Amino acid sequence: MTLLEAVDVRKFYGETCALDGVSLRVDAGEFVSIIGPNGAGKTTLVNVLTGLTVPTSGRVTFKGVDVVGATPVRLARLGMARSFQLVTIFPGLSVGETLAVAALARLGRSARPFTALARDLEVRAAVDDVAALFGLADKLGRAARTLPQGDKKLLDVASAFALHPDVILMDEPTSGVSTADKTVIMETLVQAARRMGIRAIVLVEHDMDIVFGYSDRIVALHQGRVLADATPAAIRADAAVVATVLGIAAVPGPTQPATVSNSPPTGEPAPRTPLQ
Repeated sequence: MTLLEAVDVRKFYGETCALDGVSLRVDAGEFVSIIGPNGAGKTTLVNVLTGLTVPTSGRVTFKGVDVVGATPVRLARLGMARSFQLVTIFPGLSVGETLAVAALARLGRSARPFTALARDLEVRAAVDDVAALFGLADKLGRAARTLPQGDKKLLDVASAFALHPDVILMDEPTSGVSTADKTVIMETLVQAARRMGIRAIVLVEHDMDIVFGYSDRIVALHQGRVLADATPAAIRADAAVVATVLGIAAVPGPTQPATVSNSPPTGEPAPRTPLQ
């Protein structure tokens, strides 16, 4: 089942073309990574998919509904959430209050003051559940601004998860943290997604160990166009894609061009799906 789809999306900033006819499909159960060199159009594409940027032309649908220019509130109600590359926590709130903001929004009680949170058992339960999944249960009373960077990243993503989305888009959730913390963060995200029943993940990431280790499918962008859309094995084996996107020589051996499609190439076994 297709959850999120972009068709022939173009985005111009003046005479500069940031996206040039990009088409993308995300199906239920998929972990899709978007890669590409700086300036390839990755963040612009995610901004278009999440309504932050209105495309010059093209179509974006979520669960069959047109979501071009949709507000975060509308997308959250439809079942889509996003985390950003830069940590966007509220420095004046505690960890528990930060998670409660998302819980209140999901429950339709975003107008209620924080003074009522202590008496709201449903919100408290939602906060406790998400905090436990992300290893933040013992930090609920701590000021968010005092967390180490790795925990700030987890809190930022946990806030998006607290909306209980069907699809979550994450822009470099491991940037700015140590190599050891990256693995911890990714394992936490995938396990939380499984337990919460999140149906698909879209990831923008520069760390290729993360991309190849977790993705079912990789979409490679270059100069605003889809250079390849294929499984990790097909991407890794395509010398042209590896050289263009990764800037390194491909692994020696016979290669086949990666397929520009929205599904794994025929004849190749389907990859293990992290969300299943």
